[in-house]
Amino acid sequence: MKPSVAPVLLAVVAALAVGACGESKEDKAQKAVCSARADIGKQVDQLESLTISTATADDVQQSVKAINNDLSKIKDAQGDLSDDRRQQVEAATKTFTSQVQSIIESLGSSTSLRDAASQLSSATQQLATAYKQSFAPIDCS
Repeated sequence: MKPSVAPVLLAVVAALAVGACGESKEDKAQKAVCSARADIGKQVDQLESLTISTATADDVQQSVKAINNDLSKIKDAQGDLSDDRRQQVEAATKTFTSQVQSIIESLGSSTSLRDAASQLSSATQQLATAYKQSFAPIDCS
C-alpha cells in the first residue's frame, strides 16, 4: 500500500499557514513601544491630577518608577524597529528623558509649602508638555 501524498502536503501547508501568522520582532517591538508610550501618558496624567494636598511621596515615586520602567522597555525594543522608526523613537526617548531630568533638578529647591505647591504644578505641566512633544509624533494606531 502506497502512502498518500495528500496528508503530507496538507501538513506542510498547515505548518506554513501557522508560521505566517506569527508576529515579527519588529511588530513585537512596535507593540512594546506603544504600550510603554501609553503607560507613560497614563503616569503623566496621574501626576498632573495630584495637588499638594493629595500628593504623597509614594504616589510620585510610583509614577516616576513606572515611567523609568517604560523608558527602559522602549530602549530595549528599539533595536528591533525599522531604521526610521528606531531613529524616531530614540529621538523621542532622548528628548523626554532630558526634559524629565531638567524638571527633577528644578524640584526640591523650595523653601515653603506654597513654593512647593507651585513647583509641583509647574513640574507636572512641564512633564505633560514634554510627553506630548516627545511621544506624540510616534504613531501607534
